[in-house]
Amino acid sequence: MDLISAWAATYAKSHPDLRVSMKKAHLRDHPATFVKKSIILSFYVAIAFGVISFLFVTKFEESILWVPVVFAGSYFGVFVFFMNTPLGIIKKREREIDQEVLFVGRYLLVKLQSGEPLYNSLIDASKSYGSSAKYIKEIVDDVTTGKPIEEAIEYAWEYNSSEKFKRILWQILSALRTGTEMAPVLKTTLKSITAMQILEVKEYGKKLNSLMMFYLILACIIPSLGLTMLVIISSFIKLELGQVVFFVILFFLAVVQTMFLLLIKASRPAVNI
Repeated sequence: MDLISAWAATYAKSHPDLRVSMKKAHLRDHPATFVKKSIILSFYVAIAFGVISFLFVTKFEESILWVPVVFAGSYFGVFVFFMNTPLGIIKKREREIDQEVLFVGRYLLVKLQSGEPLYNSLIDASKSYGSSAKYIKEIVDDVTTGKPIEEAIEYAWEYNSSEKFKRILWQILSALRTGTEMAPVLKTTLKSITAMQILEVKEYGKKLNSLMMFYLILACIIPSLGLTMLVIISSFIKLELGQVVFFVILFFLAVVQTMFLLLIKASRPAVNI
C-alpha cells in the first residue's frame, strides 16, 4: 500500500494540471489521494474483467494468455477513465452555468441597480431558482467563513469552469478593485454574452442541417436501398438470408441512431436566453 501511495504521489506531482482540474471540479480530495483511489478501483475492476475473461476462456477452450491481456487492457482503460472524471465534472458544471448565466447576471444587475450591496445581492442570488444558485452559494460560503469578498470572487473566477461566468466575475472584481460603479459595466458584459449566445445558436442551426443530411443518408437512404439490393441480389445468386443477418443489420441501425442522437445532444449549445 505504501508503494501505491508513493506511485500516486509521483503521478500527481508530475501532472500539476490535475490539481487545477480537481479545484475546478470542486473535488475535495488531495490529488495524490485521488490518484491512489483511482489505482485501487481500477485494480478491482480489472480483476473483475479478468475473472470474467477466465470463465469465457475455460468455457470455450481458448488460450489462457487472453486473461492477462484483458486484465492489463481493462486496468489501463478504467484508470484513464477515472483520471478523466474531473474533466467530465468540469464540462457538466460549465453547461449548467452557461444555461443560466444570463439570468444570474441579470438578477445581480437588478439588485445592484436597486441599491443593494454586492454581498446581499450574492446572498439573494444564491437563494434563487436554478442550478446556478449553488455556484453563487460557493462564493457566499467562502465569505461567510471569513474570506474577504474580493478573494472569494477571485478564487471563483480562477477556478470556474464557465468562461461566460468568469467574464461576469472579472467585471465585478475589477469594479471592486478600482472602485467604479458596477451596474453599467455588468450591463455591457451581459449584452456581450447575449450576442455570443445568439451566434452559438446560429452556428448550431448550420451544424444541425449538416448532421440531418448525414443522418438521412446513413440511417435512412443507405439502409433501405442496401437492404432492398441485398434481397434482390440474394434471390439471383440463391443466397439464403437468415435471421442473424437481419438482426445484425437491425443492431447496426440502432447503433447509428444512438450515435446521431448523442452527437446532436453533445453539439447543442448550453444556451437559455
